[in-house]
Amino acid sequence: MALLKNRLTVFEHQLVRVNQQVGGFIFSPSVFKDLQEFYGEKGVPYFSLHHKSVQFCEYVGVIQVGGTTIEVLPKADRHENEASWRELLIDMIRTVGVFNVSAPSSSSLKVKHNSILDLYIELFITELETLIHHGLVKQYRKLDHQSPALKGSLLFGPQLQKNVVHQERFFVRNTVYDLQHLLHGIFYQAICLLERINQNAALASRIGALLLNFPEQQGLRIDEALFEKIVLTRKTESYKNALEIARLLLLNYHPNVNKGRNRVLALMFDMNQLWEKFVYAALKAELRQLAPGFAVSAQTSLNFWKPGKGQSSTIRPDIRIRYGAQQELCVVLDTKWKNLNGYNPTPEDLRQLYVYHEYFGAEKVALLYPGSFTARTGHYYQKNQLPGDKECSVMGIPVSLSVKSWRIAIANRVLSWIQQEG
Repeated sequence: MALLKNRLTVFEHQLVRVNQQVGGFIFSPSVFKDLQEFYGEKGVPYFSLHHKSVQFCEYVGVIQVGGTTIEVLPKADRHENEASWRELLIDMIRTVGVFNVSAPSSSSLKVKHNSILDLYIELFITELETLIHHGLVKQYRKLDHQSPALKGSLLFGPQLQKNVVHQERFFVRNTVYDLQHLLHGIFYQAICLLERINQNAALASRIGALLLNFPEQQGLRIDEALFEKIVLTRKTESYKNALEIARLLLLNYHPNVNKGRNRVLALMFDMNQLWEKFVYAALKAELRQLAPGFAVSAQTSLNFWKPGKGQSSTIRPDIRIRYGAQQELCVVLDTKWKNLNGYNPTPEDLRQLYVYHEYFGAEKVALLYPGSFTARTGHYYQKNQLPGDKECSVMGIPVSLSVKSWRIAIANRVLSWIQQEG
């Protein structure tokens, strides 16, 4: 991919200093100032500020500040190829279903060499192109307007205010059936937003075509409450995918930074959560083929502690797998997106797995990391300081540049671990 002067690509946890050159991009004082203003007094979870430097955290994705796009990619197991990690991250996001790509229109996407932001933009464009091709949905609405004939309900207040001189006119309210409604208003504002933030020349002409072909709408005040009151019907169910992406783009866009001089769009994902969801999705899909009798569930909660007053506290492991003739047996997995570098897991992580072992009556438990290190199996000590029979393993899954191969490797590794004797 050709180098983009206004794109900075970094890896999670990377430190970038002012005036440092990273892959051909110079991290200028003006970009640093933009990030300072975005950070504000309350801060954001995506990065931390230091003296003339920025350190990115475990969040990956894209932040667009003014005319600069900062792309944060994951980093694990010493793989540092930007193009490979970009494609792998896009495939991971698709796998966990952060957005729905199962619609027929998604098959035409060509995003392998684009950023995460380009992916969302292209997916939204493709969804809208499909909706326009099939025909946009009309809805009924009330329209107050001047009319040369008395058709509809006469509005006496506006009639007296506006038509005292022109008594041949009537200010009336009619019910019309057209393309002017809330859903289209949201889509239109999203298209206008794309025109401002898009930096991909290949998508510019399609955005321009959308602006020409989509019916112009009245302005809306975009906030979370606006989306909460939307109820899709049978006729508008096909709008769901486009609406989800429009919601993501519009609610994460901050146009008023520094009194309008700048703008910020942040589409970031917590890599720990993404890894957890990816492993779950891989096991859910691939174990169905490898071991049909196995049942995979995520975030299964049990009550853990109850105060005298108030709500109980719960424990909730990342993944539980049940198996056996009546699915009476189970194992518990906890995912961690980090590189152990040959060290043991933290005592906190091991204690957490001990509780899961005890409370869920698991045969064994394991911590699952990205990496190619040799799996290690250990046992918890008993009160008499002798090793007991409660087994806890530490497993690494080598990173594969093919997301399909990676999913299969995860399922095979976990299945082999379940079936091996302690």
